[in-house]
Amino acid sequence: MSEAPEAHTRKVQVSMMAYNLIGSEILAISKEVKALQAAGKHILNFTVGDFQAGEFRIPDPLTDLIIQHYKAGHTNYPPSTGEASLRQAVARFVNHELGLEYTQDHVLITGGSRPAIFGLYTTLLDPGDIVVYGVPSWNNNHYCHITGAVPRQVDTQRRNNFLLTAEELAPYIEEVVLVALNTPSNPTGTLYTATQLADICDLILAENEQRERRGAKPVYVMFDQMYYLMAYGNHRHVHPLGLRPEMAPYTIYIDGISKYLAATGVRVGWAIGPVNIIQKMSSLLGHMGAWAPRPEQLAVGTFLEMEDSLRGYIRQLNAKVSARLNKIHQAFQAWKLAGLPVDSVEPMGGLYLSVLFNIKGYRQPDGAVIKNAEMMRAYLLHQADTAVVPFEAFGDRKSEGWCRLSVGGLSDADIDEALKRLPKALEQLSWTGNR
Repeated sequence: MSEAPEAHTRKVQVSMMAYNLIGSEILAISKEVKALQAAGKHILNFTVGDFQAGEFRIPDPLTDLIIQHYKAGHTNYPPSTGEASLRQAVARFVNHELGLEYTQDHVLITGGSRPAIFGLYTTLLDPGDIVVYGVPSWNNNHYCHITGAVPRQVDTQRRNNFLLTAEELAPYIEEVVLVALNTPSNPTGTLYTATQLADICDLILAENEQRERRGAKPVYVMFDQMYYLMAYGNHRHVHPLGLRPEMAPYTIYIDGISKYLAATGVRVGWAIGPVNIIQKMSSLLGHMGAWAPRPEQLAVGTFLEMEDSLRGYIRQLNAKVSARLNKIHQAFQAWKLAGLPVDSVEPMGGLYLSVLFNIKGYRQPDGAVIKNAEMMRAYLLHQADTAVVPFEAFGDRKSEGWCRLSVGGLSDADIDEALKRLPKALEQLSWTGNR
């Protein structure tokens, strides 16, 4: 007699890529935070790089424009490359901001920046091609896995503001196909200087001159500048073509409205680069339907031309975000002077602050000794009800206690409360004398 069907356990068969794909490390932390919040805990959540809508609304004129286009019935398919009016507006905008000379043919509109990054990886890389990026880094490891590219992760140094340098790239230059750069950086909130970035460009240009002679695939740069209009104080955004115009055939910019218009859910992003690459990326993403909704595209195209509203909004946003970053940085520096095992890096741009909880080897009130970044994160979560993301979630392998704090998802009152809770939790630790 045959066994009943339920007696058998049948494995679901998927690709090896899908089987070995892991989810977002940040979202895994966020899931734990949400579970504690659902249980009634008031968790001060510095984890997700988003904006609390009650604190950071998108520009009112942009809201009005989106609604108008929905009411007007602009709800059919957009062109796979993006609405012509938006592509033209983006080209004019970046040309004005960055001193470039792009046309709409250099622009591809996508549903936020992630499809643009995926499209770039898939268009440029064959399985086995080498990608170099500095860690901590946002999501390049996952894009390498999905496309079969081989990651070369470089552990960056605080003295270089946790950014990949030409000296660190040089050992890989003869084998690399894609160099992934991000400034202002997620997760570190730091910016490249002109000298740092020019040295990288010179290294790539020299290598590509050699490759052109032998007909080899060049070294490309993915230049993720999603936060570039959020630079603070005396810090200035620099970019490859602004320093070395000869980089034009090899550079693809990734950009969009998610961050500097606090519009993470509106999903309008773009890639800008050589026409031949943009066309291939468009063909690829057209098969996926990875475009932004048509009403949002039309609205953004109009809003980018509304100079006064755009500038006024960005000034207001930057003032609010930078004030939060500076307040936390100043608190960490004061705690450091008072003898607590912490540090922080001056905020330069974007939504994030790099902070150090140098508490490995410290004993908790329950007697347990903090041995790694996960124990550090858990201690702060449960003892201070404060959620942070260790650099380990961004590929850092040094376990030094550096973390990303994202300041957009909380209220000002929440930030003030965190600055009360954290020193109290740190003061409860005792040094064991051994790391």
